[in-house]
Amino acid sequence: MILLVHPPVSKPCEPPPGIARLSGALREHDVPHLLLDANREGLQHLLEQTLPGDPADTWTRRARSGLQKNLRLLTTSGGYQNPDRYHRAVSDVNRTLEQSCPEGHPRVTLNNYEDPARSPLRSGDLLAAAERPEENPFFPWFRDRLSLLLDDPGFTDIGFSLNYLSQALCTFAMIGYLRRLQPGLRILVGGGLVTSWTRQPGFGRPFRGLIDEIVDGPGEAGLLEFLGKRPGLLPARPDYRNLLSPGVKGTDLPYLAPGPILPYSASSGCSYGKCAFCPERAEGSPFRPIAPKRAAEEIRGLTEEFRPALIHLLDNTLSAAMLKALIAAPPGVPWYGFVRVSRDLADPDFCTALRRSGCILLQIGIESGSQRVLDALDKGIRLETAVKALQGLRDAGIVPYVYLLFGTPEETEPEARETLDFTVRHSEAIGFLNLSVFNLPVGRTGMSDLDIRPFYEGDLSLYRDFRHPRGWDRGIVRRFLQSEFRRHPAIAPILRRDPPLFTSNHAPFFAQTLFPRDRR
Repeated sequence: MILLVHPPVSKPCEPPPGIARLSGALREHDVPHLLLDANREGLQHLLEQTLPGDPADTWTRRARSGLQKNLRLLTTSGGYQNPDRYHRAVSDVNRTLEQSCPEGHPRVTLNNYEDPARSPLRSGDLLAAAERPEENPFFPWFRDRLSLLLDDPGFTDIGFSLNYLSQALCTFAMIGYLRRLQPGLRILVGGGLVTSWTRQPGFGRPFRGLIDEIVDGPGEAGLLEFLGKRPGLLPARPDYRNLLSPGVKGTDLPYLAPGPILPYSASSGCSYGKCAFCPERAEGSPFRPIAPKRAAEEIRGLTEEFRPALIHLLDNTLSAAMLKALIAAPPGVPWYGFVRVSRDLADPDFCTALRRSGCILLQIGIESGSQRVLDALDKGIRLETAVKALQGLRDAGIVPYVYLLFGTPEETEPEARETLDFTVRHSEAIGFLNLSVFNLPVGRTGMSDLDIRPFYEGDLSLYRDFRHPRGWDRGIVRRFLQSEFRRHPAIAPILRRDPPLFTSNHAPFFAQTLFPRDRR
């Protein structure tokens, strides 16, 4: 029997898709297993924890006294009708969580975990977290929870789904405790972050002796082979029964959303795969789609089974074929996900058809308002097409959540100002904005013309820093964004309405009120 664990910390607003997909594969092969959303349960433990003495500040006292009210507000549709009330509820819940740990100890928030003494980018620090698990703030919870679960002598294997840096130190603390508790257990680790590590040049095996198996890439085949099974049709239909079923001991904290969010991946990798500096390209991750018709049918079946309030499509970019499959067989509830700028999106009739299928928000990586920069990055995007797409989506009632990227090697200040001008001109068609400063993936080749240096100190760092060839360095880029871009009167209101901490995960719940004019 195997226990599959989703470790802290990640946004507690939807069930973890990784272990749900693994559960589907195990169920198809009749492998007994149990799923544990340790993120959800561990955060509940910290929210219930009260440190000795009364909090010195008014904010913390208010946040603690209003915790249950704010949790209820964030799990009802009414909590998303007033943005100011929503912002305060998120802020107060997060304050309660932050103040659950003594000053100077790891800082836990609703979307992150930071340890002042250890870094998830250093394998030595991860091993230290495993050696001293009692120093982790979640230790009292996972000590009792894992001990209780492993009283069942049937457990032989435990797998961890490690996708984010914010989960790494907690994952290794849990592994270290398990090695003490039952040294004979076989421990596997997989997930997006692990895949990124293993595909770095010179990764080696820094966790030999602690972890029995590292699963690279989509995990179903590797897990089944480790368990002595022959993989069949993969990926399997995800199974959320053990994650969304009510009344499971230890899961009183609801997912923080006004109804169940159902995450679903119709592919891994990227259907385009040509963008310069793309991490997927640097890691050599191939595009592996599920047949669009099958994916649409699975989504519809999951919708009928679990009655979600929203479907979150996790693909790096939804292919044109997948979008057309959703139009032909709508899920029956609202949905959102990432797309590329395309001629289809520039077609108003196509946008209207997407809206009829239930699409309420699309995340779009436009990246730059300079055509020269887009061409240099091999984005395959024409700005005139992007403009038509933004307007067509707005007119159809679909909210664009636009991603912009600054500080790439091809960008200088004039091109950044082109992006500023582009955003201002089309601000009425943009629902939300995400602004990023460029990081150079470690595995990217062909950069001999750049002066490259370490970005973070650590053997597991995923990015490198570089001296910008035209002087447009990170510090200058950040000052431009802070002093000019963010403060522009046409842009500032867009940035202010981004949901704090939960960002795009909660943005769809505000989308209905942004562009209400045309609901064809």
